[in-house]
Amino acid sequence: MNTLDHSLFLHINDFARSTGWLHPVVVGWATYGIAIFAVLMLLGWWRARRRDDPTAMAAALWAPLATVIAVTLNQPVAALVAEPRPYTSLPGILVLAHQSTDPSFPSDHAVAAGAAAVSLFVVDLAIGSIAAVAAVLMAFARVYIAAHYPGDVVAGLALGIAVALVGWALVRRPLVTLVERLRQSRLHTLTSAHRRREAS
Repeated sequence: MNTLDHSLFLHINDFARSTGWLHPVVVGWATYGIAIFAVLMLLGWWRARRRDDPTAMAAALWAPLATVIAVTLNQPVAALVAEPRPYTSLPGILVLAHQSTDPSFPSDHAVAAGAAAVSLFVVDLAIGSIAAVAAVLMAFARVYIAAHYPGDVVAGLALGIAVALVGWALVRRPLVTLVERLRQSRLHTLTSAHRRREAS
């Protein structure tokens, strides 16, 4: 942890001390808000079904995969860095988080949020925009409750975004092909709201 990271964390922690009325909302969001990304993924899948463009559906299928892959890849990184949580290193800070022995850097929540948000942008711009705002709010909330340092969530967002983008570049073509085939199969309702077009 560098001096800037430490200083910014303390500023946010002081802000948390002075905004007690926000505690229930921010703690709730920091703890359970990750579920909103699952809801947005379902909404993205639903909207992609109504579009003829197979790329949108391919991206809708990639979004949950990207999130799981990103969080999985984060585990060895976190174990290697092994940064302690703020509440184990900084006495006297306000702690609103449920205390954990897991490493602090990078933040799993931020990794998942970053991967989900950037993937959803490909599915639907509006849904992706909502997810991006939710990701930033999640990152801030994790620092606000003293679960992470600012650097932890920034690194988490960056890792999630990188995994989603690199992965999409690799899987886009095969996923689009898969969607096109599914739309011509008996499972077409999973990827399209339109009637199956019979092959001529």
